[in-house]
Amino acid sequence: MIGLARERRLAEVFVEVADSLIDDFDVIDLLQRLSARCVELLGIAAAGIVLADARGELRTIAASDEHARLLELFALQHDEGPCVECCRSGAARSNIDLTGSLAAAAWPRFTPQARATGYVTTHAVPLRLRHRVVGALNLFQTAPRRLGDDGIALARALADVATITILQQRTLEQAHVEKSQVEHALTARVLIEQVKGVLAERWNCGVDAAFAAFRSYARAHHLRLAEFAARIIDGSFDTVTIPAPAASAEDQHRRGPARGGRGHGGERGDRHRTR
Repeated sequence: MIGLARERRLAEVFVEVADSLIDDFDVIDLLQRLSARCVELLGIAAAGIVLADARGELRTIAASDEHARLLELFALQHDEGPCVECCRSGAARSNIDLTGSLAAAAWPRFTPQARATGYVTTHAVPLRLRHRVVGALNLFQTAPRRLGDDGIALARALADVATITILQQRTLEQAHVEKSQVEHALTARVLIEQVKGVLAERWNCGVDAAFAAFRSYARAHHLRLAEFAARIIDGSFDTVTIPAPAASAEDQHRRGPARGGRGHGGERGDRHRTR
């Protein structure tokens, strides 16, 4: 995507974000879309967003796919990697070569895991309002292609959009509202991760496909993701209503004989059932 077509698409993305910033917008869905737009606009393999909670602990809030989400979780669990460093320093890091000795020395656990996932280059951009850092936007590439100055500038602009999305104007004037918004988003993400597991198990498919079907149904029926997820987890919504995703080649290869029963939803899935 180059030239005018790329500029037009970029303008559409910023209009899309602006139109979403209403009083009762769904921050999880918006950040998820923003992660996907990073992949589209920057020509990278994956993107993810981490946020600091009220205690300053970093947590994954959105990712363009499951591989990026799991790698971010790995980085946070081991307290190392470009995203962790970026959140602490507030400084952006770009074109980090994950195949080189410098990355391996700086992050001895994160780097091999990133390589095993297939990533060879990464970037970390802080989500920052003035001198305050609230998280980081992480970008991953599977091809050894440098992100040029224009691409880096665009990544920073998208990170700024993510920051505005999280804090939004009305929360800038009330610190307690801001904290409530961030905490709500982080809590909501836990429910959504559980539902991904429930649906993936039910349909015997990958979690990315399960999440896409869940999110598509929610958007088509004007349901907020966190509230919809809570209804699935507590059993008040019949998941048979959600159209199952088309089986991918990976799903077909993974599937064995058809299984019945109910799926599990993350760390609390054994206590919840779907109809």
